[in-house]
Amino acid sequence: MFLNFYKLREQPFGVTPDPRYLYFSPSHREALASLFYGIETGRGFLSLVAEPGMGKTTLLFQLLQRWKGYVHSAFLFQTQCNSRELVRYLLDDLGLKSDGEDIVRMHSELNDFLYRETKAGRRVVVFIDEAQNLSDSVLETVRLLSDFEAPDRKLLQIILAGQPELSERLFRPGLEQLRQRIAIQTRLHAFRPDEVVRYIHHRLRVAGYEGPELFSTEALGLIANRSRGIPRLINNLCFNALSLGCAMRKRQIDAGLAHEAVEELSMTSPAPNLKAPQQTGRITAGVRSSIASGYKRMRGNFLTRRLFSAAAVLLAIGGLGIFVGTRTRSATLQPATTSLPANSAPAQHPETSFAPQLTASESPTSAETQQGATGESSIKSFIYVVQPRDTLRDLCVSMLGRYDRGVLSQIRELNPQLKNPEQLDAGQSIRLPISTTD
Repeated sequence: MFLNFYKLREQPFGVTPDPRYLYFSPSHREALASLFYGIETGRGFLSLVAEPGMGKTTLLFQLLQRWKGYVHSAFLFQTQCNSRELVRYLLDDLGLKSDGEDIVRMHSELNDFLYRETKAGRRVVVFIDEAQNLSDSVLETVRLLSDFEAPDRKLLQIILAGQPELSERLFRPGLEQLRQRIAIQTRLHAFRPDEVVRYIHHRLRVAGYEGPELFSTEALGLIANRSRGIPRLINNLCFNALSLGCAMRKRQIDAGLAHEAVEELSMTSPAPNLKAPQQTGRITAGVRSSIASGYKRMRGNFLTRRLFSAAAVLLAIGGLGIFVGTRTRSATLQPATTSLPANSAPAQHPETSFAPQLTASESPTSAETQQGATGESSIKSFIYVVQPRDTLRDLCVSMLGRYDRGVLSQIRELNPQLKNPEQLDAGQSIRLPISTTD
């Protein structure tokens, strides 16, 4: 492995959804703010849509981490199931015993559990990942779960996360009732080239890299172009480039090594003038909708060309079937105003007054720093309630992807009452910018 060669504490480009490595692009920050707001105000149904490899599962784990201790959650991955199996999976993940046969009895047990949790001041949130795989009948069962409610609130919050096919399916005539109940719909978008660079640097910092620039400017540009801004593809390219660099004893990944990594993953170029050199081998042609169907044959020269471990094979296979989706950005919901009447305010409950809060502030014209007529900052921001062991540095790195003088300047403007940014107290409310300016 290349960890010792490049002096890394751990693998920076792994495939597991570790929340520490989540880079908050603008669409990630807006999506997280929307989901936080939806849970905080008890909106019932929420949805998150993203292309494969965009990090939606990692974002959901981040959401769970920030609500830890304040909600009782269930995370369902088994979406190839019927209605009875789905309810049984739900009860099992919530820690409830069930024979899995009597659907009426399972609903009764779930209803009793929800009332107990609500009485104890805890929210119950169900995350359903890869929801595009659910059949129409199971989606109807999911809709019926939203009928568990008290006169003044929903007893169960449901977050549907899936690929773009989920949005398409929700617009079918038979699912109109479910679609109408989804109060907040948010989406993740591919990274811009500058965000790809920040994403790579962020993951290297989290993994403990402290040396000079590990990737040349040309290599970063090639990776941004060939990955199409999809985090999973970025990870695969960077992992393979570092493996090659270690084999060839190169301390920096240059454009040539990046081309080699592209060829090994058989990635085609979206731009004709950016094709890999012919001497590195012929890149599989005609692949526009997915990564090519496999890892090329292993090549034998250990010291000079291709050092690929079993992990590289798994990463390459894990990238199969990732489709190039539409790049048209849909309108992003404004979290602070979505689906709320103009004269209403977010519901606040005494028993959850110290739960994490994350709501986006409205920006009259842009996310740039401006001063309104009232003298208050109009930086687009969200409110976060400090948790035990939180530090400002950790919050900025995990939520904003950076911690520097510019970020501190925005935080001071948003929090004039914050005398010492390095001293945060649990339960304290602070504002963090949704986007940062260099």
